[in-house]
Amino acid sequence: MSNITPQEIKQEFIKSKMGIAGISILSILVITSVIAMISIPIETFQEWNNPGNWISNPKVAIPIWVNIFMTEKIPEHKILKNPNIEKISNSEINLTSHQFGLNYDYDDFPNDFIYEFSTEYSGSPLLQMSVIRPDGIKLDLLTTSLPYSNGKTVHSERIFSTDNSIKKNLFLQSEKFEFVFERLSAENIVFSKIDTNDPLKGSYIFLIDMYGTNSEIQIHESKLIIGGKAFGIMGTDELRRDLAIGLLWGTPLALFIGLVVSIASVVMGLLYGVYAGYKGKKTDETMMRFNDVIYALPALPFLIILSVTISNSIFVMVGFLTIFGWVGIAKVARSMSLQIKTRGYVDAANMMGQKDSKIILKHIVPQLLPYAFASIAISVPAAITTEAGLSFLGLGDPSFPTWGQILHDANTFGAASRGMWWWIMPPGIMIAITGLAFVFIGNALDAIVNPKLKR
Repeated sequence: MSNITPQEIKQEFIKSKMGIAGISILSILVITSVIAMISIPIETFQEWNNPGNWISNPKVAIPIWVNIFMTEKIPEHKILKNPNIEKISNSEINLTSHQFGLNYDYDDFPNDFIYEFSTEYSGSPLLQMSVIRPDGIKLDLLTTSLPYSNGKTVHSERIFSTDNSIKKNLFLQSEKFEFVFERLSAENIVFSKIDTNDPLKGSYIFLIDMYGTNSEIQIHESKLIIGGKAFGIMGTDELRRDLAIGLLWGTPLALFIGLVVSIASVVMGLLYGVYAGYKGKKTDETMMRFNDVIYALPALPFLIILSVTISNSIFVMVGFLTIFGWVGIAKVARSMSLQIKTRGYVDAANMMGQKDSKIILKHIVPQLLPYAFASIAISVPAAITTEAGLSFLGLGDPSFPTWGQILHDANTFGAASRGMWWWIMPPGIMIAITGLAFVFIGNALDAIVNPKLKR
């Protein structure tokens, strides 16, 4: 192996189109990781497997950008959280009104609509829910009293469009329409034209009026959900989870797994191989036979057994991957060490009485650093794909939204047979792109530090 300075490596790397491409892709992945960790609350990451955290999202909704390529627009799932609030009070009655504006421009009806609220009151307030359609028709949806309370109480509730009271109120207003809608759902009636059962496009205003006496009513949470078939940049899965969040969080997790495993494996293998090659004789023979034993073990079956019997924690998995990843590096490092230890400056250091550890760390290991950097880059994709494979088999850590875990869930719920491509393709593409970035970087470095390959 020829001596090459870090400055020379940098100059040669800049000239490599493959290396620049790898660095560019890696930079995008790092920026994505930073954005994910800053913009997405850590609570969302921790609640990835909590169904209650995603209850407002739709099931298996396709990405919203699909509408760009569709001749008929698919209804998007809307979660309206910021209503216009009006409060009117006099000596006897207090009114709190929440108004939700919605621009509906789709060629199909929504799946449903749901109103969620949490209110603080005393007595028994009256809740009225109505909607003003684009054609000016006002439909009364629901009139109901909240549970009576002598003192201050907090009440939370969800009102669904499937409520029989809503359907009954709409039936009583059937004279406003020119067709019979006995068998239609409430959302079909609210969003249909007066003369045909086709979607009515335009601006809708949903009104939530709450009347109380004697004391003011406070609504702490107020949210209107218009159920649709498209949601988010990457859609949702069977458990209503936003796949964009899983893909974003999967980026720093993949980089963490790949880099930690590759760096630890290379450092361990480098020091082990250099020490064995430098000491030689029985020490070298013993260490290399142990290396051969580890090298002969089938890594994937052992990882599966260890994951099942000990733990499937992602940190334990990183440790297992490191244990099986250093042996190949050690063999190459030993052969390089055997060549370097015969050089004059190593003999001179021996004659001066320097300790073996100092000779190894000061005179031999620095010569192997270019090879180490190339090995780190090339080892990252193997660690990422191995973790993804174990997670796909159901042996990964389910508490972390890794790309492999997303693919495992897709396989469990039959996403491929159901045509849910948005659940399968993005994590697979992300694994491939991340691996490709490090392959480009590793090959570029290898061509620089390996003179034969360079020629």
